[in-house]
Amino acid sequence: MTATHPTPVPPPAPAQAPPFVPPSRTGRGWAWAGLAGAVVGVPGLMVTGGTYDASTGVVSDNPALLQAVTGSVGLVWAQQVVCAVVAACFLVFAAGLRRALARQEPADSLVPGVAAAGVVVTAAAVLVGGGICTELYWALAGDQPFDPDTVGAHLALYNTLPWLWAALGVSAAAVAVGGLRHGSVGRPTAVFSLVMALLLAASQAFPVQYVAVLPGGPWVAVTALTSALGRREA
Repeated sequence: MTATHPTPVPPPAPAQAPPFVPPSRTGRGWAWAGLAGAVVGVPGLMVTGGTYDASTGVVSDNPALLQAVTGSVGLVWAQQVVCAVVAACFLVFAAGLRRALARQEPADSLVPGVAAAGVVVTAAAVLVGGGICTELYWALAGDQPFDPDTVGAHLALYNTLPWLWAALGVSAAAVAVGGLRHGSVGRPTAVFSLVMALLLAASQAFPVQYVAVLPGGPWVAVTALTSALGRREA
């Protein structure tokens, strides 16, 4: 009887090393966009808002107010451009802020979404506020005379809507919570965000909502700058 020999088993092939993937480097363009929006927005609105001298009392006399703002066509146009730039920059900033926070926060955290939502709402308010510039521009620059009362109504919106940056308080509060509880941002940024959130909340407790630009703009600028200059993740 012929003996059978087991079929030799070939040695296992050496394990293939996974292909090398270079470390990813997250871009910081979103942070620079936020900084640009704040730098353009705050001084831009302050300059373009000076269409008339409120101390003269013309605000109570629409025909006189129309005469006072007739030469401000250039400022009105400039504010439309400022609003468009700020809205675009803030939308990019919102998307990047959400992504950056999501990488540091727990998977089910609301912080990234809330932080981004406040910036998006602000961008929408600025964009809508800039929309009145078209009506006001043609009211002042058109060939046909406009009703002074209509121009007065346009000016009321012109001097209010683009300044409604209060929703940034929600973003600042979210960043403060994320930084203080989970370390998603540095502690100095978290503390600064908390202070700005309180100031933004205070601006809504009185009928001067447009002053929200003053704490809102610096919050975006500081948060964006610290993110832009932060160490890139490998």
